[in-house]
Amino acid sequence: MDLILRAARLADDSPLVDIAISGQCITEVSGHCRTHGREEIDCAGRVVIPGLIESHLHLDKALLDKEKPNRDGTLAGAIDVTGELKRNFTADNVRRRASQVIEQAIGNGTTTIRAHPDVDPIIGLLGVDVLIGLRDDYRGLVDLQIVAFPQEGILKAPGTADLLREALHRGADVIGGCTYNEVDLDSCHRHVEMVFDLAEEFGVGVDMHADFADDIADPRFALAEFIADVTTHRSMSGRVALGHMTSLAGREREDRCAVLARLAAAGVAVVPLPSTDMHLGGRSDSVNTRRGVVPVRDLWDAGVTCAYSSNNVRNAFTPYGNADMLDIGLLLAQIGHLSGPADLARVLDMATHQAADVVGIGDHYGIAPGCIADLVVLSSRSVADVLLDRPDRSYVIKGGRVVARTTRTTRISEVLCA
Repeated sequence: MDLILRAARLADDSPLVDIAISGQCITEVSGHCRTHGREEIDCAGRVVIPGLIESHLHLDKALLDKEKPNRDGTLAGAIDVTGELKRNFTADNVRRRASQVIEQAIGNGTTTIRAHPDVDPIIGLLGVDVLIGLRDDYRGLVDLQIVAFPQEGILKAPGTADLLREALHRGADVIGGCTYNEVDLDSCHRHVEMVFDLAEEFGVGVDMHADFADDIADPRFALAEFIADVTTHRSMSGRVALGHMTSLAGREREDRCAVLARLAAAGVAVVPLPSTDMHLGGRSDSVNTRRGVVPVRDLWDAGVTCAYSSNNVRNAFTPYGNADMLDIGLLLAQIGHLSGPADLARVLDMATHQAADVVGIGDHYGIAPGCIADLVVLSSRSVADVLLDRPDRSYVIKGGRVVARTTRTTRISEVLCA
């Protein structure tokens, strides 16, 4: 046996277990593994979770806020600022910034990242090419999926369709879309159809930004039903994810729940991005500023597969963040009126098992014999407290190998009596 985790806590109402790993896979989860490992970690009752998953992250645009912030704080402002900065991107500076965030994510327990590099006439395929290189460079430390993402639109930015096709030829794993970034509703519909055309041509999944507004006053931000229908018509159930979807929160509850039921029936996943959604949303509101995040409990009640992610780290879209999925999960719980052990367990599940389904790795993910040994040993000793504790990631294990460790010592001085 290559590695054994001893006395690991998987659930608060179950005994501690040993987790045995051979090669890249878990071979045994039991009350006591009788064999010995070449390496053993005494978890001593600490919580062990499957590797965290960043299901929607813009590595190519990370850490740009110091170069030029978003002065008006709007989505349009963020797109404009980033479009200007992209003109000066080089492979070296994209690689440097992306690597910094990847390494933060690894240290924070992330074992899979789905990244969305821009593909457009401004930047060409530079971001895709850099991330393809980083996918190889970090192999064995983190799995990197690449989404070819048309931030500037497709029809609105002539030449983008050919660039997307070339990105998939070069090795992008998923086709992206920015459904609202076209001039009118008909163009938005065509944008969606073109994305699905490429998905069918290359046999890949779809991961689109959609309905990213405070409400549906502009019909370009009410495409959920159309996307659900296209997904069903194209037989793409289980292979489509939609990021943001903030305008769902602006619909009347009965209408929203009906839309979510259609997404669930079509097998379309939804990925709230709370850090970005809260920052950019509600900018025109002077009273009772809207939260701008799709209500998570409604997603759960409708049976929609849902994850969450950091989206951006310290740029015009999101001027903060550390690529820490547990921090983002706590934020989502706080703004979504989610509390108590059951709710917090479901939020954690969104960053683990649900996210694994979103990015297509659910079949070999988890803590059971036969699963890939992507695991995180936390400093928490209660599963219910994982999000609340903001725990250290004591050990991060990728494919059966320890790839990051965090050790922290805190000593409280003795009370001095007068």
